[in-house]
Amino acid sequence: MSQSRTLAVDAMGGDHAPDAIIAGLDIAAERQPQAFFLIFGDEARLAPLLGASRRLAGRYELRHCAEIITGDMKPTVGLRLRDSSMRRAIDAVVAGEAQGVVSAGNTGALLALSKIVLKTLKGLDRPAMAATVPCLKGDVVMLDLGLNVVYDARNLVEFALMGIAFARTVLGLPAPSFGLLNIGSEEGKGDDTLRAAAAMLRASPAAKQFYGFVEGHDIAAGTVDVVVTDGFTGNVALKTGEGALKMMADLLRQVFSAGPFAKLGYLFARGALRRLRETLDPNRYNGAVLLGLNGVVVKSHGGTDALGFAHAVEVAMDMLANDFNTYIAEALAAMDQALLSGEAVIQTNG
Repeated sequence: MSQSRTLAVDAMGGDHAPDAIIAGLDIAAERQPQAFFLIFGDEARLAPLLGASRRLAGRYELRHCAEIITGDMKPTVGLRLRDSSMRRAIDAVVAGEAQGVVSAGNTGALLALSKIVLKTLKGLDRPAMAATVPCLKGDVVMLDLGLNVVYDARNLVEFALMGIAFARTVLGLPAPSFGLLNIGSEEGKGDDTLRAAAAMLRASPAAKQFYGFVEGHDIAAGTVDVVVTDGFTGNVALKTGEGALKMMADLLRQVFSAGPFAKLGYLFARGALRRLRETLDPNRYNGAVLLGLNGVVVKSHGGTDALGFAHAVEVAMDMLANDFNTYIAEALAAMDQALLSGEAVIQTNG
């Protein structure tokens, strides 16, 4: 297959590994005919699962690993396990055997290993974590979601460029709009770092796509396609949104089980509720991505099922098919060139 792309898979990471991981790869093999998988993990547990999959036949190579980074393991401990399925999968990307890695394993360990082993792209200060979340208009990209709690204006600009690239790659938007998350939409709102980042973005090649400052309610409203913020704020916003969705689901269950008339009402509304459930299905949003590394890294939810893991694989394949990292490098170079003429202004605002 001339267009074949290889993904390294940590088959032992996640609450339901390795069964859910291999079942997810089975689904992904049908949806992504150009994908080939390097699968890392316990051969004794994996071989029977792989042997039972017709769709994976001839589409993978299994590599035995003697160690596993468990979900409750400290990242510092995981870093020392050289023969873990997660470490070996990342090493395969460094060696050029695979172009990306997908894991549902320990988030802290994956972040640490990816940053230390893969390292950031040339010209990029820090990587960022991004994901898609539901909004009234469809999907919105958010970043950073917890990787950087210390940041400067340049970091926010880099996050914006990576978010634009991610929206183009995964959501298929040719010119995604983006905004900086702030405590108000007025130009004078926020601290010096936010205002300096906004000035840099207005002077960048992406200025036409820059909406300006957005607030928390703009995330669910879909005011922009990409919401850019620091890791602390982004993680709080994401967890708050997840909690609100769970509360809404629990309240709906209570409402429609309150009595016989409520249950009758459910019968009339179940079609609409089914569509709502499909829209908000967490499997559609499974796959946070570490952007800005020398290789594609997709983090699947630890509790993912087969469908969720298949979606994470699809996100990785979309990024590879659209040559995500090359686009980032070109966008950074264009931004730096455009900002040279406005350097004095930016320094004054910063």
